[in-house]
Amino acid sequence: MPSNTPDYDLDETIELTTAAQVRAISDPLRTTILGLLHERAATVTELAAAVKRPKSTVAHHVAVLAKAGLLRVVRTRKVRAIEERYYGRTARMFFVGLGRQAAGGALPPDFNDFEVAARESAAAYELGRLRQFIRRARISEEQVAEFWERIEQLIHEFDGLPRTGETVHGFAVGVYPIPDYPTLPPTPETGEQS
Repeated sequence: MPSNTPDYDLDETIELTTAAQVRAISDPLRTTILGLLHERAATVTELAAAVKRPKSTVAHHVAVLAKAGLLRVVRTRKVRAIEERYYGRTARMFFVGLGRQAAGGALPPDFNDFEVAARESAAAYELGRLRQFIRRARISEEQVAEFWERIEQLIHEFDGLPRTGETVHGFAVGVYPIPDYPTLPPTPETGEQS
């Protein structure tokens, strides 16, 4: 779903296929930087002010993201004798392919989005402002894949929303197997699980 947010051109999705890319996106500060760049391109100085971290620290993290192909310079501006670089994402959404291998071995684990969401949502829960639900269903892997395709459409829609509100809102979603979840025994009439 194309959008005028952010204020530069970028791909819709990029699959992370190297260990360096997964390590780059697995750092909380770097994911915050990537999140800020959903709104618009920004300089290291602007990013450092937003995350309240030293400019040198943010510059290091921006360099890691750029080297991994997740950020790029989208424009420059001359300020006195210095050329300011504005960084932008290379894609609206990055994803680590399930069960994929990088050249030379398995990819390192990505961070657990639900752990991040749990920390971020604690204050909203205390204030009674957390919209949430959890459901479970015994379905096939094919049904999981079909359902996830529909969820990805919502994720793209959420990512493309214009940044016009006063408050940042999180959106966490996942589908995961629960091997030890209880199931009812087969029904006597059909022999099938209910």
